[in-house]
Amino acid sequence: MRIALFTETFLPKIDGIVTRLRHTVEHLQRNGDQVLVICPDGGLTEYKGAKIYGVSSIPFPLYPELKLAIPRPTLKGVLEKFKPDLIHVVNPAVLGVGGIYYSKVLGIPLVASYHTHLPQYLQHYGLGSLEGLLWELLKLAHNQAKLNLCTSTAMVEELINHGIERVDLWQRGVDTELFQPHLTSLSMRSRLSAGNPDSPLLLYVGRVSAEKQIDQIKPVLEAIPQAHLAIVGDGPHREALEEHFKGTNTHFIGYLQGLELASAYASADAFIFPSRTETLGLVLLEAMAAGCPVVAAASGGIPDIVTDGVNGYLFDPADADGAITATQRLLEATQEREKLRHNARLEAERWGWAAATRQLQNYYQTVVYPQSFPKAA
Repeated sequence: MRIALFTETFLPKIDGIVTRLRHTVEHLQRNGDQVLVICPDGGLTEYKGAKIYGVSSIPFPLYPELKLAIPRPTLKGVLEKFKPDLIHVVNPAVLGVGGIYYSKVLGIPLVASYHTHLPQYLQHYGLGSLEGLLWELLKLAHNQAKLNLCTSTAMVEELINHGIERVDLWQRGVDTELFQPHLTSLSMRSRLSAGNPDSPLLLYVGRVSAEKQIDQIKPVLEAIPQAHLAIVGDGPHREALEEHFKGTNTHFIGYLQGLELASAYASADAFIFPSRTETLGLVLLEAMAAGCPVVAAASGGIPDIVTDGVNGYLFDPADADGAITATQRLLEATQEREKLRHNARLEAERWGWAAATRQLQNYYQTVVYPQSFPKAA
């Protein structure tokens, strides 16, 4: 099958969506499909055999790391030359609207997927009054698709409740070959803790942006003053957070990739994730694959992955002391920690990228060849 993938973000940018897309593209190509990635121009023309068509873009004012690529009339010729069987639009916002338009003009079946909980993000940028309007725009865009995919059961329910139709679950995936518990390292632990490897080590990995609510980890550090926090990643909120965490044992590491990132996960005592806006939280699965127990808000797609007291600890996002209590429970569970690490790894092993991509291919087949699949009774 030939798939034209429209996405608002792709390599060289690093985030959970890009990680999911690059693994998906790799496995689709490996399985014999051909993929054309249409994305903001990042200087790449190919990835794992897939062609990349970069569209010139400008930085988004509220979030300079995010690039806005305006659809161009030349896209019609690009698609006609590629002859896709299907167009898959990821987080339709700007460039994705072009994918929706050309699916109609060229009569190509359309799939859309929802990865970023944008309506909740608005609250963190002082634009909460626009939430209702954004839901209407999302409904208008997604209801053009023959199938809409979400990455957690909570988000499936959320989209259905807001009037989005034909919604199904695209199961999570994680690279269990890269992220493994045995990659724990004393030198990495020392690097993350600024030379304090014997102290409790908390880890955050992801975008350093307002909607991730990283600032809410500070009360945990104040309640557990011997603990150190390593923040791996970067983003528009870093400077503000460096000021916010001044005087605490917080260390801004910047981006890590590959084995360094895997070692960081494996070397920490707990992965702490305060965000309430997650559709999935891929970094949670990466941490768990590396045997790092999770402390996370019981919100969005997170309870799909984390079972409280089994492979990590959940806290009520409405409880001001919830994250403190959950982190203390985990750090004090010295005898149980190996069991937590083991269970975290077991959960992650259920969700490899190959299985997630096979499921996606089955969805593609039902959209392109609906007559081959019996209708549900």
